[in-house]
Amino acid sequence: MIAKRLVAIFNDKDESNVKSLEKCIKEIKGIKKLKYQPIVQNNEIGSKIVKMFESRRLAPTFFFVDPWGYKGLSLRLVNSVLKDWGCDCVFFFNYNRINMGISNELVQEHMEALFGEEQLALLNKKLKRKKSHERELIIVEELCQSLKSYGSRYTLPFRFKNASGTRTQHHLIFVSKHFKGYELMKEIMAKESSSQNQGVATFEYNPADIMPGQSLLFKLSMSVDNLTKMLLSAYAGKRATVRQIYEAHSIDTPFIKKNYKEALLKLEESGKIIASHHKKNSMDDNVEIIFKTNRK
Repeated sequence: MIAKRLVAIFNDKDESNVKSLEKCIKEIKGIKKLKYQPIVQNNEIGSKIVKMFESRRLAPTFFFVDPWGYKGLSLRLVNSVLKDWGCDCVFFFNYNRINMGISNELVQEHMEALFGEEQLALLNKKLKRKKSHERELIIVEELCQSLKSYGSRYTLPFRFKNASGTRTQHHLIFVSKHFKGYELMKEIMAKESSSQNQGVATFEYNPADIMPGQSLLFKLSMSVDNLTKMLLSAYAGKRATVRQIYEAHSIDTPFIKKNYKEALLKLEESGKIIASHHKKNSMDDNVEIIFKTNRK
């Protein structure tokens, strides 16, 4: 049972928030059933905490980092908690504060800690004379690429707009080293998306028509029809199982497994692929797919 294995640790630098959180935890029904009672700490996130994480071998851990603005949030912090097996991270990305800080020399140290020194310089060049909606796409894209530059990483941003839907408030950025973590979080975020396009979740991402086709945020706004075309191009003349196709191709796209199965069924119906035996209107993960060679 999870009650015998779960260890929950909370931290906030504001002492009043710590006391309020402790009170709320005590009022949770059944909280005493946990073998390990939640721990609430009162520390400021900085180099001391990062060094502690770097020096310890962590048990499988899910980290949620919610900085006030940007102080304390760094690539080094994310790396320190992701280095061990089974560890994933979600962090609160305050876009408005960070957008204002990118070109502000007074907080350059914090921005370099978040994007990397070279990436920040490159980012400032890319942002020159860009409109506000373009800036958001570029900033989120560069952040995800900076996170990936530290190794085999899967990143997944989810955007939150204001009540009127006219402006972005913030993003949640998920980072994992393993496809399974990426797959599970993508399924969760897809279900929480406010709209869909042909069954493909929007993840509340930014409009993609102003970004180049190879960018991450462009890929996160497509339909099943787009997916069928992408598969025909990527797998022409190849053979693979449904699961192999899904794992290899779904990275940095909005597509979840059911979207791939729907696309493959469409391609089979149109005679563009050959599939091994399967039930009507469904495809198991181990169904083998043969893509015909594209002929010009």
